[in-house]
Amino acid sequence: MDFSFTDEQQMLQDTTRRFVASRYSFDVRHAIAATAEGWSRDVWAQMADLGLLAINIREEDGGLDAGPVGTMLVAGALGEALSLEPFLASAVVATHVIGNLGSATQRAEWLPALGSGDLLAVLVTDEGDALHAAFEAREERGGWWLEGSLQGVYHAGVAGLLLVVARTGDGTGVFAVTPETPGVHVSSRGSVDGQRMADVVLDGVHIDVSARVGGEALGPVRDALDAGLAALCSDALGAMERILAATIAYTRSRVQFGTPIGSFQALQHRMAEMLIHMEQARSMSYLATAQCTNPDLPERREALCAAKALMGQAARYIGQQAVQLHGGMGMTDELDVSHAFKRLLAFELRYGTTDERLASYREHVVVA
Repeated sequence: MDFSFTDEQQMLQDTTRRFVASRYSFDVRHAIAATAEGWSRDVWAQMADLGLLAINIREEDGGLDAGPVGTMLVAGALGEALSLEPFLASAVVATHVIGNLGSATQRAEWLPALGSGDLLAVLVTDEGDALHAAFEAREERGGWWLEGSLQGVYHAGVAGLLLVVARTGDGTGVFAVTPETPGVHVSSRGSVDGQRMADVVLDGVHIDVSARVGGEALGPVRDALDAGLAALCSDALGAMERILAATIAYTRSRVQFGTPIGSFQALQHRMAEMLIHMEQARSMSYLATAQCTNPDLPERREALCAAKALMGQAARYIGQQAVQLHGGMGMTDELDVSHAFKRLLAFELRYGTTDERLASYREHVVVA
């Protein structure tokens, strides 16, 4: 199997890496994390100028249409930078939903704004393997009434457009809601990995009938979440690469008993195990990318559950070992190791925990 990238894909990865290296240092990230919003509109605009926000917009809608592999390469570079920007939420998941489910009018209105960075959109739904809509939609008097609440929606507090997944009388729908709509309550807070999340409450929200995005939405929402999961795996792989590189560098510079601790055979073995876990995780990230658009849904679900479960195990092992090898310094804010560790911890908890995905994989194999 050929895992080499095309010239265009390699250029996309190189462009993203150069951008984060020159514009998104650890000190810059630290300053952004200290702001009230927890992300940078200036950085977001620069990402838009590079075309990174349009990679999941089809060419006929004015985007780059870089596909899952392009998304993997960008997400990996952003993950290695421990980016706080809402790339996954807006440029991957929400863009997929609008591109696959929206009408021509909705796509023309929202997709160019998403690609230019003028609009942030977030899909408001449970991220787990079993898609449970937390909201109810009732059609009445020429419009829709929305009720429900959901906690911990990444970047919902800064979104200009909330794409709410709700149960309807005959299935599942996606409804476009702005935060200014009466009855919408969004309470932003920090997450364990330094990004921002929000609790979303819809209390008797009335929207026009035209605010529904497409028809039956279960399939397109699942497709968007699967694309998001593949991108999240790439993000986690980038964080693993960073934390392993930082650990190797630290063990080379930390001297004990007159010699660098990296020369101790026991520690070399532990770092070798970290590398093995990371390379296994890389294979699983590639698997998730290759399978996230598979039309065979059971096969896709099996592959994504396996990838998330194994990568979750790798994330835990690599993160814990990195902190232990750094000693007490490993949990201080001054070192990027602690932030990468928290990034990997959040990865384990998102899109279905490691244990949940492992149980889903086991169930699928038994049923098959």
